[in-house]
Order: sequence, then structure tokens, then C-alpha cells
Amino acid sequence: MVKKLKFCVNGIWKESSSGKYFDVTDSSTGEIMAKAPCCTKSEVEEAIQAAADAFPEWSATPVTVRAQMMFKWRSILLEHVDELTLLVSKEVGKNFDEARGDVLKTVECTELACSVTVLMQGYSTNEITKGFDTVLYRESLGVFVGIAPFNFPAMLAWGWMIPMAIATGNTYVIKASNLTPMTAIRIMELFCDEAGFPKGVVNLVTCNNEEAELLLTHKHVKGVTFVGSTTVGRHVYATAAANGKRVQALCEAKNHCLVMADADIENAAKVIVNSAFGCAGQRCMALRVVVVQEEIADALVNRIVGQAKEYTVGCAYKPDTKLGAMVTAESKQKVYDWIDKGIKEGAKLVLDGRGVKVPQYENGFFIGATIFDEVKPEMSVGNEEIFGPVLIIKRVKSFNEGIALMNANQFANGSAIFTQSGYFAREFTQKTHGGMVGINVGIPVPSSYFPFTGHKNSFFGDLHVLGRDGIAFFTEAKCVTTRWFDESFKDHKLGTWEGGLNSL
Repeated sequence: MVKKLKFCVNGIWKESSSGKYFDVTDSSTGEIMAKAPCCTKSEVEEAIQAAADAFPEWSATPVTVRAQMMFKWRSILLEHVDELTLLVSKEVGKNFDEARGDVLKTVECTELACSVTVLMQGYSTNEITKGFDTVLYRESLGVFVGIAPFNFPAMLAWGWMIPMAIATGNTYVIKASNLTPMTAIRIMELFCDEAGFPKGVVNLVTCNNEEAELLLTHKHVKGVTFVGSTTVGRHVYATAAANGKRVQALCEAKNHCLVMADADIENAAKVIVNSAFGCAGQRCMALRVVVVQEEIADALVNRIVGQAKEYTVGCAYKPDTKLGAMVTAESKQKVYDWIDKGIKEGAKLVLDGRGVKVPQYENGFFIGATIFDEVKPEMSVGNEEIFGPVLIIKRVKSFNEGIALMNANQFANGSAIFTQSGYFAREFTQKTHGGMVGINVGIPVPSSYFPFTGHKNSFFGDLHVLGRDGIAFFTEAKCVTTRWFDESFKDHKLGTWEGGLNSL
């Protein structure tokens, strides 16, 4: 039987009264594994209220206690890595190594949150003026919400969003992806059953956009983290900010790399193929465009095509699979449509991944590695995000032409250069618009101890997720100025601080 999933409010699992459900499929078989509830507005509001009710007690819990609970939570996650890996692999379509990476990055983000006793520290200055001391504290704010995408159901919901928020004393409502909710729900079960956090600290719903709108406008919500398309991200940013919320909106990408004539071609090809086709291209840091100097372009393309052909397409949770499935049949069709468009625009299709059939898994959502060469600047296939295993090759004559071509793109999540030249590496670092930069690195995602710094239309907000930005996003600064004096000063004259204030 297909399992009907529930939503969780105040530690209690409930069936939605809406009667509406989203299909959750096994991406490798096409079979429906479960149905996720489409929560009503009142059920979403109930989750927000539960988080608001839990906030006073949780925020008053000593930070050392919260840190100890995060350490315990990390241990629980580690005990369930294999179980969660299989869930990610089934509902998203990632191979085992990629799915395990999703779960382990969740653990890494939790480890960052374990450092909250240090990260939340403020700063102070004694004798800032005669007889006055000032100290800055970082305090929790209230209820935060996260709107998670399908592609990293463990890391994004339970890594990027929740750990830092609750470690700093806030409470949370997570809207799990309607397409891949099973991983987030299973982690929520572990959180409720084993972690020992107070009820209502984290609450989980699944719902449509209409119901999710409440997460952007509700009076109790202090901030929103969103990951998804740029169109929706703009709306989230505009709506939530207009209602006084803090916003982190992480959006689309068209990550480019520049391959210089002096690069190690063999190594560059290997790194590019892994970056472009890992997770079936369903990640915002996938390398989607290769900008290569003409004198080595043919040699590089030949190596990329040769290595891409070796990527075994198959059932995501089989051990020999290198390239798994797309998340849904609709996602697969969207990539097919982009391939058709690239052909119509005149791009040269040098490797076609359409029509892949996996024995015994004929209904899976598979696409093989696909490569377009000689893509011109005006072709949309080279400028818009294609969320699948499609790699674009653009040819240029020089470094300057290459960097200009890359920077002309509206997105700037990440960028990379492959070169043996320190000069070009330094020039690239300074001139690229990419927020995360790789030097001979194809996926320049920093560890969780640094922020995920997308730029331009890849991000809307002021403070990025993770790192020190993450702490600042989930806390509010409070400055306290004090002055103490004994009885001998009861007839004192105004000091410079008070005198200065009184003159304003």
C-alpha cells in the first residue's frame, strides 16, 4: 500500500483535513512510494503558533544546554546515515555516494551549530568614554521558517536551515519539499523521538504555494530561508521583506568555468564531468558551462565526451550506478525540452543522453550525460539554468573574452578557472562575478564554516546561509551601556556620554 504521510506540529503527527495529497515517487522505478499531505492554511498557522508558543522557554534555555543537545542530535544523525542515505537515493534519484554526501553534509552543518557557545559571543569595550562600558549581545529573535527544495532533502532542510536557527534559541517551521518529503519527515521523527528537544521547537508541514504564502506574512515569523527558482525567490524576497521579515532566498545558477590553454586537460575534464553530471545535474552548484580557449577546445571536448560516456546510468540505489535518475517524469521532460531547444537554436549536440533505457527499470526517470558544443552567447540553452545532466561548451580566444562572457550571465552562484598560471588565477578571482570561486576546483562549495555566497540573481538577501552570516541572520544585536558610581559621586557633573546625549 502507498503510505499516507502526516505533518508534525508540537511533536504530534497529524493527518491533514484537506484530503489532498502529493505523489512521492521512487525516481528509479517511477512507482508512487507515498503521498504527502497538502496542509490547509489553518494547519500551517497551527505550526507557526506552536513554534511561537515554544519560543519563550527555548530561548531562555542556556546556550550551553542548547549546544549539548546539538551534540546529541549530531550523534543521532550519524547512527542513521545508512537509513537516510537510502531514502534520499530513492526519492531524489541520487546514487549512493551522492545521497550519503547529502546526509553527511547535514551532519557537518549540525557540527557548526554545536559551536554556538562561541559563535554567539558578542564583544565589549570598557571605558568607551569616561566611566561608561558598552557590551554587545546576540539574542534570538523568534520563529523562523524554511521553504526547502527537492534536491537535497536532508542537507537543506536539516542542515542549512534548522540547526543554526534552533542552536541560537529560535524555533522553526519547515515546509518540506512536496516532491521529496520522506527524508525530512524521517529526520523529524528521529528529532521528536530521540533528540529530547522541547515540543514545538521544530514543526513540519507540506503544502501548496497558496498555503505557504502564510509563512511569508504571518506576524510571528521573523525570518525566511528559501531555496528554489529565481522567479519564486524574487516573490519570497519581495513579500517577506515587505512584511518585515529577514530573508535568505537562494535561487538558480548557471555556473561557468574557464579552461585556459595551459590547464591540465586530463584533470580538468575529469573534474568538469564530475561537477556537471553528479546528482544528475540536479544541484545549484553543478558546473553547467565550460568556456574554453579555442586552441585546446577540441582536445578538451574529446576528453569530456569520452569520460562522460563512462558514466553508468542506472537505478540510483544500485552500487555500480554513477548517474542516477531525475526526480520526476516532469523534470525529465523539462530537460528533454531544453535539449530540443538547444538543437533548434543551432548548438552542436555531441553527446545525446535521451532515450536511455535501464533494464528492469524501464519506468525510471533517466537521462544520460548530454553535451552541447559551439554554443553561442545568444543561445538561451547556454544562458538559462537547465536542472539536469546537460553540459554546455562555449569557445573563446582569450582570458578577457572568457571572463566577459561569463560575467554577462544573470546568475553568479559559482565560477571556476582551470589554469597553471598564478597571474590568471588571481585575475580571475578578482574579476569574476561568481560568489563562490574555484581555482582548479569544479565544485567550489566551501565547508559549512563559511557562508554559501551566491551573487546577482542567484541570491536575494543580505546575510547568506551558514558561517558567520548564519549566526547573524538568526540573531539580533543588542548594545548595553552601563555606568556605575559610588556615593562620593552623587553630586557629580554629567559625564561626556550623558552630556553628549542630552545635547541631541
